[in-house]
Amino acid sequence: MATSPPFPTYPPGPHGPMLRHPHWWQRRWVRYGALITLLALSGLVILALVRRQTGTEGFLVGLGLAVLPVPWLIAAFRWLDRVAPGPWRNLVFAFAWGACAAALIAIVANSFATKWIATATADPASANTLGATVIAPIVEESAKAAAVLLVFLFRRRDFTGIVDGVVIAGITATGFAFTENILYLGTAFGADQLNGGDGIASVTAATFFVRIVMSPFAHPLFTTLTGIGFGISALSAERQHVRRVLLPICGLLLAMSMHAFWNGSSTFGEFGFFAVYGGFMVPVFGLLTWLAIWTRQRELRTVREELPAYVLAGWLGPAEPFALGSMRARRTARDYARHHGGRPAAKTVAQYETYATSLALLRHKGRKGKAGADFVVRERELLEELWRRRDVARPALEYATRASLPTPVYWAPQIPAAYGPGYGYPAVPNPAYNPYRS
Repeated sequence: MATSPPFPTYPPGPHGPMLRHPHWWQRRWVRYGALITLLALSGLVILALVRRQTGTEGFLVGLGLAVLPVPWLIAAFRWLDRVAPGPWRNLVFAFAWGACAAALIAIVANSFATKWIATATADPASANTLGATVIAPIVEESAKAAAVLLVFLFRRRDFTGIVDGVVIAGITATGFAFTENILYLGTAFGADQLNGGDGIASVTAATFFVRIVMSPFAHPLFTTLTGIGFGISALSAERQHVRRVLLPICGLLLAMSMHAFWNGSSTFGEFGFFAVYGGFMVPVFGLLTWLAIWTRQRELRTVREELPAYVLAGWLGPAEPFALGSMRARRTARDYARHHGGRPAAKTVAQYETYATSLALLRHKGRKGKAGADFVVRERELLEELWRRRDVARPALEYATRASLPTPVYWAPQIPAAYGPGYGYPAVPNPAYNPYRS
């Protein structure tokens, strides 16, 4: 049994280049502090604005009703992200940005633009229509896209493809919709208090049915298009500068257009809203859901196809590519580790699975000629992370393989040959049997 990495690692020499100390504004705690302060201030301001418009009682009612779809939406995006889960801090930032910063930008900009148009045209009704169908989609989708852009720029290693774009965009839009629903539901409750509305015929009930029951996925659906644009851009080669810039812009424009079409459905006649909902929103929602799930399955297939190279190089065990390429086997491995080593062991196995998936996706990108200049460095980092956790993860994955495979796994090694940049040689599992369909 190997007790050291197949390839030796060397510490930096004493005569290596001297690293300059970062300026104070480049320090991590300074950036984190500034970001947290910005989000906290935005949250306080948006809280005051919403409470002033809805009243305390309306705010509490809106808050209680608006929170209902949030756990389900977050759970759906987390399920989608289970193959290569991103750090929680990225998701917390995305939700906070959507609920606080993006919502504040939208409220201030939409109100200012609508009032300016009403004053300039002396037609408040047309100004409200124009604000809902043109101004609001542009402002709101741009504000939500800013969170995706920030993660894409400053957490680039966590942003590897379409699934990451969909998840970050969806969580951001979920936070935005949460704040917006508090405002709409609280305002509706205040109107019912003034007009004596009650029960199913009340404005609150109608608003709840439209925004919470029928279309809780609306904002996530719009912003997902932006996320897909960033995700495809992340898969592009670094030399494709125009493609990497245009794809997110195209995704954002599609999100704005879809948002405008949805907001304008109420102007399409008596049944315009239902026609747009049933004939457009639901099919697009189904199509994008299928695309996200298909991309998730493709990631699992990439794991099974790319990791065998590291088996021949000695980094991974023979059965690990199959175990790591199945969500059922991964879950079995974590359960086994938790049963024999407690929560710390299960966490170690989960980290091993995440690093192995990142390694497979990185190698796939490198083999396609789309890896960045830091490919070898990043590959080395991931391999060393796996090597440090092998003693805990390998027995669990071997058990998961035995529990999941009714027949042995045979490997068909090929003649050693270079297999793209990095380490290892190609190997492919026996194509005659592949039990994983999850």
